[in-house]
Amino acid sequence: MRRTPLLRVLGLAAVGFAGGRLMPPLVVRSDGTVPQVSWLAAALLGLIALLVGGLAWSTWQALHKKKQRMASHHALRLLALAKAGIAVGSVVAGFYAGYAVAYLDAWDTELGRERVIHSGVAAVAAVLLVVASLLLERACVVPTDGDDDGPGGGKRAPRRSPEPA
Repeated sequence: MRRTPLLRVLGLAAVGFAGGRLMPPLVVRSDGTVPQVSWLAAALLGLIALLVGGLAWSTWQALHKKKQRMASHHALRLLALAKAGIAVGSVVAGFYAGYAVAYLDAWDTELGRERVIHSGVAAVAAVLLVVASLLLERACVVPTDGDDDGPGGGKRAPRRSPEPA
């Protein structure tokens, strides 16, 4: 399994940004009421980021510092959580950032300022979720015998093709 490339994270954030930027005018055009962002969204995203960050730290400590073993099904669940956190956090961060940008021109009004601030804080919390998920993904990489801090630490010998039988 490969680590999530930064380009994928940025691409998902761009899709979310476009959605967040286009949602308010589309809702207004369809005679709807644009929803307000509550502090609860930012608080929940921050709490999830803290939990995932705690899992990343404890996984790193167990696998890389204490050299403990982990059941494969447990590692796969952590990796799935990390991948999901990266994808969802990227889209949500982009969405809230786009929503905030949509109301920057209304900064002079109380409701516009509230929407920009609440959305901005939620976007930052979602970015923290992405960072914590990336750290968890990195912590799930199982160290091999060649991964140590000694001379040439972390370099692996090149793989040779198998000898014919």
